Amino acid sequence: MRLVVIGNGMAGSRLVSEVRARDPRARVTVFGAEPWQPYNRVLLSNVLAGSSGPDQVRLLEAAWYAEHGVQAVLGAEVVQIDRDTQAVITGDGRREPYDVLVLATGSEAVVPPIPGVARAVPFRTLGDCERIVAAAAHARRAVVVGGGLLGVEAARGLAGRGLPVTVLHLAGHLMERQLDAEAGLMLGETLGELGVVIRTGVGVTAITDAGVHLGEELVEADLVVLACGVRPLTALAAQAGLEVRRGVVVDDELRTDDPSIFAVGECAEHDGTVYGLVAPAWEQAAVAADVITGGKARYRGSRLVTRLKARSVELAAMGETHLEEDQAEVVRFSHRARGTYRKLVIRDGRLVGAILLGESDAVGTLTQLYDRGGPLPGDRAGLLFPGLAGAGAVADSPVRMPDAAKVCHCNNVTKGQIRACWEAGARDLAAVSAATRATTGCGTCRDAVEGIVDWLCEQEGVNA
Repeated sequence: MRLVVIGNGMAGSRLVSEVRARDPRARVTVFGAEPWQPYNRVLLSNVLAGSSGPDQVRLLEAAWYAEHGVQAVLGAEVVQIDRDTQAVITGDGRREPYDVLVLATGSEAVVPPIPGVARAVPFRTLGDCERIVAAAAHARRAVVVGGGLLGVEAARGLAGRGLPVTVLHLAGHLMERQLDAEAGLMLGETLGELGVVIRTGVGVTAITDAGVHLGEELVEADLVVLACGVRPLTALAAQAGLEVRRGVVVDDELRTDDPSIFAVGECAEHDGTVYGLVAPAWEQAAVAADVITGGKARYRGSRLVTRLKARSVELAAMGETHLEEDQAEVVRFSHRARGTYRKLVIRDGRLVGAILLGESDAVGTLTQLYDRGGPLPGDRAGLLFPGLAGAGAVADSPVRMPDAAKVCHCNNVTKGQIRACWEAGARDLAAVSAATRATTGCGTCRDAVEGIVDWLCEQEGVNA
């Protein structure tokens, strides 16, 4: 089998490694438009903040490809898919035949048609990140246009460098897709404690050398970062005649309407949904790898959990967060002085949405309950505050956590898998991470994984 993968980002690189793990003999070629090895895009805000270097967010080392018999063509853009001869063609004229083709082209940053927008830098790729870091070294103040997840991460990263930052957001509150108005307001206040100024309900009319214009008002800045969302890269698929709506349309096997072509990650549209988070991309890569190598796996969609964990900012949001009391049972706790907000959305006795802002020992419990979709215990207060007497049936403690509980949502790693890995000889966090990939996504499960490993060592009297 000759497998060609277009895209060497988080989805494409995972697909390649999943296929190679199942089939050591397939001929695999992966094309990456960017000139370097794949990296964890989720952690770019850490690079922006200076707490991580580019080498610390790499997903695969350069030597991995040769060691696993994979041909990686980096810095090469595929410009055409010839479905008649089953080959892809790069911009420099290289022609690569395929038996199976996987599109993992990802997304591109949305650049709004604002006068002077060329003066701004999008926040999307490692190259973008390096440009922003270089500009920040000489900047006096920065503006981030867009207050969604990417905008919040960009602002947090720049603030981490000690740069005064203003976030300008068109909607009425930050991260309006994931958060309700109260949570968005409190997130803004938390960012304010880091020195970030939040302006919501404002529209940018122009960008000049002096800064960002809001009609007659000027917000001074010598660094402007765009975080206005992303759109799937589908032009290549559309030119090849594949079905494209918002993304490249795929079925439960991740196949397009051409049975020899698959699509995974942010460019793929499954059952009317385009996912923009890493966990669904990696789930899709595993399913597609199974099918490509002769398995019978099916993708049934993903339950999304948005996580943000950084200095002074800890957030988890999942499911239908915007429902109110007339639509569902809503349990809420708010303490603005401490930046704490917790909201449960319950329908038919099951958790269908939640927001947790601020430090909370309830995150693991609620994520498990949301992911499993099972009936909730009657003690709602115990769900929000697991330390209370009679707290919920699922607990963050390794002792009470069932083996089926999912610990790493990015990689679908359960407590049972961590236990099995430990029993096979992986006795510290690094070894467990290498064996299971836990902690290699957004990284928010690191404390939980380390806690399970430490607990297992303690129970068995083993020195880690």
